[in-house]
Amino acid sequence: MYNFDKIDVKIVNILLEDGRMPASEIARRIGDISERAIRYRIDRMIESGIIQISAVAKPQAFGLTTIADIWLEVESDRIMEVAKKMAEFDNVSYVACGIGESDVSIQVVAKDTAEIYQFITEVVRKVPGVRRTTTSIVPLIIKDVYQWRVPQSVVTELSEKNK
Repeated sequence: MYNFDKIDVKIVNILLEDGRMPASEIARRIGDISERAIRYRIDRMIESGIIQISAVAKPQAFGLTTIADIWLEVESDRIMEVAKKMAEFDNVSYVACGIGESDVSIQVVAKDTAEIYQFITEVVRKVPGVRRTTTSIVPLIIKDVYQWRVPQSVVTELSEKNK
């Protein structure tokens, strides 16, 4: 298991701001740590599967200006099968299995609501095991997953643990 400390958390949060930020700049921003130590910590976190550094494409830049969250009620013995099938579609940007009213939730990006409608009625609802769908058009996203930061409470807990 990877042992985080508050420096690792600071590195992660800085990389979430800009994944291309040089280790020298990260070291400067954190202070009292070398560029080499920053590079070592980043490499270690990548190798451990704690972080990955990649580009985040904005669907709107590619003409996909309509986003919908769709919740699927699925036959209980087909939940993973349906979830994996949903993950295969290029216009599906998110797939998760849940506990509660919906078994699978997906997010779809499209040119317009007509394309969303067509995808739900002609594709999603015809996947074996899908019983029912509920759709919500998402006109505004305030915070997306790539904007998440490691909470300050985690940093505080790590500081207390490492004393």
